[in-house]
Amino acid sequence: MKIYKVKVNGKVYEVELESVTESNKTIQAEPAKVEEKKVENVKPGEGSPVLAPMAGTILDVKISVGQNVKKGDTLMILEAMKLENEILAPQDGVVKSINVSKGQSVASKQELVILG
Repeated sequence: MKIYKVKVNGKVYEVELESVTESNKTIQAEPAKVEEKKVENVKPGEGSPVLAPMAGTILDVKISVGQNVKKGDTLMILEAMKLENEILAPQDGVVKSINVSKGQSVASKQELVILG
């Protein structure tokens, strides 16, 4: 066993790794299921979508439709690979639509929110 220290977002974690041997086996993953939701009351070109940077699960939605947000505000928390990632507003705007809900699995590049 080897112990390593890893710094993530300013926090130091101790990680204990076990030595393993490599094998030539292949792993097949099932395709991700993506729920399609229609966005109501938002016309094409009426807002800017905020996309998921990676596949994961929505742990918390911190905004509501109609809310004003500033660039850098936390919109939601996305858990991916056991890490919590804040999804931040890329610009100032008003939340036109929220296309996901708490506990939902999302695919990479899936539309999460529309800001207008």
